[in-house]
Amino acid sequence: MAELQLIDFGMLLVVTSLVAIVSRRIGLPYTAGLVAAGIALALLPIGVDLPLSRELIFNIFLPPLIFEAALQMPWKRLRDQLPLTVTLAFLGVAISAGVVAGGLHWLLGWSWLGAAFFGVLIAATDPVSVIAAFKEMRAEPRLCMVVESESLLNDGVAAVGFSILLGLAGGGTLTPVAAAGALAWTVLGGIASGGVVAFVLLKLAGRTEDHLVEITLTTVIAWGSFLLAEHLGASGVFAALVAGVIVGNLGWRRAISDNGRGHVLGFWEYAAFLANSLLFLMIGSHEAHQPLALVSGALAVVIALTLIGRAAAVYPIALLFRPTRLRLPAPYQHVLLWGGLRGAVGLALAVPASVPERRQIIVLAFGVVAFSIFLQGLTMPPLLRRWKLTGQGDPDDAR
Repeated sequence: MAELQLIDFGMLLVVTSLVAIVSRRIGLPYTAGLVAAGIALALLPIGVDLPLSRELIFNIFLPPLIFEAALQMPWKRLRDQLPLTVTLAFLGVAISAGVVAGGLHWLLGWSWLGAAFFGVLIAATDPVSVIAAFKEMRAEPRLCMVVESESLLNDGVAAVGFSILLGLAGGGTLTPVAAAGALAWTVLGGIASGGVVAFVLLKLAGRTEDHLVEITLTTVIAWGSFLLAEHLGASGVFAALVAGVIVGNLGWRRAISDNGRGHVLGFWEYAAFLANSLLFLMIGSHEAHQPLALVSGALAVVIALTLIGRAAAVYPIALLFRPTRLRLPAPYQHVLLWGGLRGAVGLALAVPASVPERRQIIVLAFGVVAFSIFLQGLTMPPLLRRWKLTGQGDPDDAR
């Protein structure tokens, strides 16, 4: 965040606070308010330019957002839903990406490589967007768990698909064995990184009851696991997810003191709020500079393909689980379709310059994100209320 001056950072903190106050008073989803504020800031005469890059999203914003979400995920609930969420994440991304890529190739005449790049980066529901939106909506416990855990898992699948396509764009070849190996390393390497870092530092945390030291060590766990996995070519998202689940389920019993638990949770709640707020402000700022009018026809096609691809994944997979205890009621399926928001992760996957449709991919990705946040995000609360899926009481109960 070197390009962001201290005075700009202070102004952004004030803006996020005002947006939070106004959003909660008028019932507007906080993420939509932040993106709108970011667009307004970009259009002001002072011309606030907020940096947004893959490194900033992956190395600064994603670790606290994923770790904080995982920190409050009860292992038993997560384990119970794991067969369903893993299928949605892995098979669902493949189906969605295939539908979008095929549609772009046949309807818009894109090259297969460019269509595949866009299909992969837009297929995964963004954990940043989903977590933020469903926190505000206070969705039912099981629905919240399925949507959040799927969105956290499917980012790893999109990442490995993207890395395979990068190899193809660089002149490499793709074999089933290589693809399976890359997927296995992305998943297992991320899980191992998160587990090792979490267990080692929790062992150290167990030697103190100083809540400041405990907060510091959990901070190292969050970023350390993420960055280690990324350095090893594995999934930082899986690493931070596993580390958060370990801290949130084993850490309270064996390492983090009773006095420190409230301090640790409070710190991470604030860290996630801050990262989420700055991220969506930056997304809004960059939305304002995208020439969406030049691709309006293509954008309509891409949005339709994205929704069709998501539907092609959600409904058949739900049908597959219908005879089991993990069956999804019809309203849950509709929420998984319409609540599959897109956001920062898709914008962070950098398409190489050798892809002919690179510029179109960037602009259209911002267009899908805008549609996702404003239309889908703004209509989700009334839909949840209509289907009586809004949770009652403390939103933490939905974890």
